[in-house]
Amino acid sequence: MITSALHRRAFLAGAGLTVAACSSPGRASGALDLDTTFTFAGWQGQEVQAERHFFEVPEDRRDPRSRSIRLGYVRFRSTASRPGAPIVYLAGGPGGAGTAAAVGPRFPIFMALRDIADVIAFDQRGTGLSRQIPDLSPSTAEFPPLTRDGMTRYMRAEIQRAWSEWTAQGVSLAGYNTEQSADDVDALRRHLGAGRIDLWGISYGSHLALSVLKRHGRRIGRVALASLEGQDQTVKLPSRMDAYLNRIDALISTDPELRAAVPNLPGLMRRVHARLEADPVAMTLPVAGTPTPVRVGGFAVQILAGGLIANPDTLGLLPALYAALDAGQTDILDYFMRDAGAWLRVSGMTEAMDLASGISTARLSRVEAEVPVGVLGDALNFPMPHIAGAVPGVDLGDAFRSPISVDHPALLISGSLDGRTPLEEQEDVAKQFVRQQRLLVENAGHNVLEVHPDVQARIVSFFRGEDGADAALAVQPPTFRRF
Repeated sequence: MITSALHRRAFLAGAGLTVAACSSPGRASGALDLDTTFTFAGWQGQEVQAERHFFEVPEDRRDPRSRSIRLGYVRFRSTASRPGAPIVYLAGGPGGAGTAAAVGPRFPIFMALRDIADVIAFDQRGTGLSRQIPDLSPSTAEFPPLTRDGMTRYMRAEIQRAWSEWTAQGVSLAGYNTEQSADDVDALRRHLGAGRIDLWGISYGSHLALSVLKRHGRRIGRVALASLEGQDQTVKLPSRMDAYLNRIDALISTDPELRAAVPNLPGLMRRVHARLEADPVAMTLPVAGTPTPVRVGGFAVQILAGGLIANPDTLGLLPALYAALDAGQTDILDYFMRDAGAWLRVSGMTEAMDLASGISTARLSRVEAEVPVGVLGDALNFPMPHIAGAVPGVDLGDAFRSPISVDHPALLISGSLDGRTPLEEQEDVAKQFVRQQRLLVENAGHNVLEVHPDVQARIVSFFRGEDGADAALAVQPPTFRRF
């Protein structure tokens, strides 16, 4: 699960790729933990008056001994004379912050929606203004080889160490799950004094929205969701990633020069992965700012590719990267792995949420059967399913992962070149929505909300209550980097 909100954010940051800022937005004078009106600094120097508020919830509602935590949000007041139900933004990740998303290129959508209602940039528990998990003490373990086995063993041990350390500090990590977060959204509704709220979100935000609809559906009006991720889709199916990569390979076929250089992209990728996993290349890479000897295997390159395919701007690097690696030019990885330590850093919220959402036995069996032939194997959503079961008793179970029937008005937005939540996966999610409008943006990726101005217009008209037919938009196809 990832988005600008891409997450696992660490992989993109570690690869030197652009992600939305995670710092608290629009810093006002005085402490950031106080309710206040302040000037919010948005996209490209734009500013607007906003309010920052906090409320408290139990860290784990199932445990009467758990502490209370403060959740924060930024409220953009409506410019309408008679505002509708507040529109709450649910960020992707898990681990993205709503306030960080509002700082970035989605800022104009936040502003446009003020014509209809108050717009709420909500920081989910464990993120942004709502982060109350202490930083984990530095690991003393030897940095592992970046192979599937090495990274899996290291991450499982780190998760267990983190869980023990944070539990000793009074943190109820078991409370960091999507059901508790869904209950937080309803607590936010009550804090706003609203009888109901509308939802818009992306990627993991849609995964969270499904839980909100299941648990508090009577309090929800309209929902606009992009880059859909279902209840049992924390781990994507390797076969569906292969279908996506075959579409990319077909795009390469439209360019004779590139086709000659890369006759078969999936085949090239498989060859590189197999060679490097069998014989990892020795490199010196930054780990927490310190040059460190690291052995880089094919699994690390699969993870890197999983980040690049999210959106067309980085997807365009894929053929050149693999052609270079196939030619033995492994120094190209220096550009992409600027903080190798970030790939194995435990943040708390992200890992706990993914552990709790888990994966059903049937889906895990299918994933395991497809891994040997899948181009990306099971690397796309690392560290899941690799850390599954590392902490007993936190998985929410198959009742959580079961599909539901949603009768709320829904706008569902997809990009045809989304490599994080590919179309085949999104189609399974869309079947749960009875009253749906679809918007497909050809050649758009995971961050589909900001790629075409008509996406914003469609979202605004939807929240005005206007019904529309399914529609399609298009942006330019990716430009592949030449060799």
